[in-house]
Amino acid sequence: MQPLSRRHFLSSTVASAAIAAPLSAALAGTDKFARDRDWSGNDPVSYPEPAWEIKDKRFTGNQSNSPLQRLWHGVGTDAGLWCEGPVWMADWGCLLWSDIPNHRVLRWSEDDGHVSIYQADSGYSNGHTRDMQGRLIAVEHDTRRVRRRELDGSWTILCDSFEGKKLNAPNDLAIFHDGSIFFTDPGYGIMNPYEGHKATFELPTRVYRIDPAGHVAVAAEGPMRRPNGICFSPDFKKAYVVDSGFTDGPKYPGNIIVFDVKGTALSNAQVFADFKPGMTDGIRCDTDGNLWCGWGWGGPDTNGVRVHHPDASVLAILHLPEICANLCFGGAKRDRLFMCASTSVYAIYVNAIGHVVS
Repeated sequence: MQPLSRRHFLSSTVASAAIAAPLSAALAGTDKFARDRDWSGNDPVSYPEPAWEIKDKRFTGNQSNSPLQRLWHGVGTDAGLWCEGPVWMADWGCLLWSDIPNHRVLRWSEDDGHVSIYQADSGYSNGHTRDMQGRLIAVEHDTRRVRRRELDGSWTILCDSFEGKKLNAPNDLAIFHDGSIFFTDPGYGIMNPYEGHKATFELPTRVYRIDPAGHVAVAAEGPMRRPNGICFSPDFKKAYVVDSGFTDGPKYPGNIIVFDVKGTALSNAQVFADFKPGMTDGIRCDTDGNLWCGWGWGGPDTNGVRVHHPDASVLAILHLPEICANLCFGGAKRDRLFMCASTSVYAIYVNAIGHVVS
């Protein structure tokens, strides 16, 4: 008798059940989150989506009949190296994201799934968002600046220095309800040539604010070693800032700091959640105030997205086969989660709605 193949085993298991058992049960003890599935989509995965690991019964964000999909994984000379900074462009019908080491911004078109190069000379941009007027804003590692794409297609430099000194390498940003821009400046783009160029730090690592008139001020200096991802709670009373100091060694933080927002100031810094043995990077809130966090760098079981309740409890984990750097909500109803994970872009519909300004 010939040994059963993995595919034959799974097919037999499903066929023998009156109701198809979740793939997580079929793969218990091997790959219960189906991370080694056929990502082409030609080999169906049984619902409910096995990549979800629910930690708290309060979590209702998993859409049980929505599959986790890999939208893009470039190959050959088109391969991505480190995908980051996704932003949903609703009126363009597309997702934009950075492939930082390849010095480009890519575009996935919703209508036919086509991927093309949106920007071939991106300044090694990392994070992206849109302002209240729908203008695209990018933070760039190599040029060490924050830029805005105007509605006529031209670009305006919003900030490239502070008090006469060059920014380190802006990383991520979020829009406040008054239109001001908060951005982080951890300096990864000048630490080595891979995501920019090697250069000397001229400023401390900080969070800055650009007010609607264009004036720049320090919003927070510390306690983060390397302030990274940033977003606001839906009521704008809290600001969440990732500290990815863990990249400098295991003795440093891999957590999220939460601030009170009073007026234009960030104050009362507290540790919101610790992500060791890995760390988080990009973060976004849904309209219920839950915080969705890219996760990785702590082994395969930390690769994916961790969802936290506003009280900091871990609600769920969405497991991916790659380290997830950053994410955003998009689609017509803002209920589709797009994830930039190392060399690929993934997506899944969720039972949650992304905060519109984040």
